[in-house]
Amino acid sequence: MSTLPSISEHIDEKVINKIIQDNFAALAPAYFTLTSNWFVRAYDHYKDIDKFVLIIYLIHQDLIYFRQNGVKINYDTFYKDKPIEINKINISDISKDLGIPKESIRRKVLELEKLKVIKRTGKKIFVVRDTLYSAKAVDTLTEVANILYEFNKILKKEKLVTEVYSVKEIILAIKENFSYCLYQFNKFWFIFIKRWREELKDLEVFAIGMVVVINTIKNPKFKPKKPNLDSYRKEIQGSDKRGVNAMSISEITGIPRPTVVRKIKYLVDKKFLHINDKKLITYNAKDSAFVTTKGMVNKNVLSLSHFIYKVFNQIRIINN
Repeated sequence: MSTLPSISEHIDEKVINKIIQDNFAALAPAYFTLTSNWFVRAYDHYKDIDKFVLIIYLIHQDLIYFRQNGVKINYDTFYKDKPIEINKINISDISKDLGIPKESIRRKVLELEKLKVIKRTGKKIFVVRDTLYSAKAVDTLTEVANILYEFNKILKKEKLVTEVYSVKEIILAIKENFSYCLYQFNKFWFIFIKRWREELKDLEVFAIGMVVVINTIKNPKFKPKKPNLDSYRKEIQGSDKRGVNAMSISEITGIPRPTVVRKIKYLVDKKFLHINDKKLITYNAKDSAFVTTKGMVNKNVLSLSHFIYKVFNQIRIINN
């Protein structure tokens, strides 16, 4: 760094939150694409989203160590040629942090050991090299960069910044201080996941619901009249007249069709989704489901604001 960064150029977290609230329609496609794709990829690893979340949680322990000791690790170094080592695994802490029952954590740890995804030596636990590589945040990195790029464009439109970084520039900046940026993303994502698990009790249910949401958002006929969050969530309800069937959802998520049908029934019964006489499913949250979704999105937008506050300001420092 040849010059010190200017404190006056730092974008305040409250300003970021207001920008997101006022311009949610511009961010929504990138934000929900990340959300849906991440859960599909997570299921694809072990046919169990919670197992993948557990692996990410174990990897995150290294990031916490780096953060506590002021160590900055770039992307290539982080994924080089060593396993992730955790001194000891505390089932109670994992259960509390992820919102998964302790017995489920114990069972999944044993199953991951049998799969040779992790291994234990005494009290130490290792995430093996191949597992770390398979969990490499390649697509997630690009999808996060897309969100930050769209956010950057809004800032330029609002005349809060003078430059717009390309997606490539954002990816390179994140890779330069990868341990910090991934730490901030995981913090945000663990909170996001825990909230929806507590509400739906099952992350596969959420993954299925998100496919229906994405089908709605990416409908070319859906053009929100107002860009703000409150208007967007009202306009999106029932806007999709096409729908998507259970077979397509199964093919997209990799979740067996009978399981998809059962979980769709749960979401329809809870009024998160609607199914017509042709068995096509659309997003149209009603009554308590709408209230729940509204509350969840509000909380998650606050968490997203904090993540963007931390990472986007870091990117500006790196790129300047």
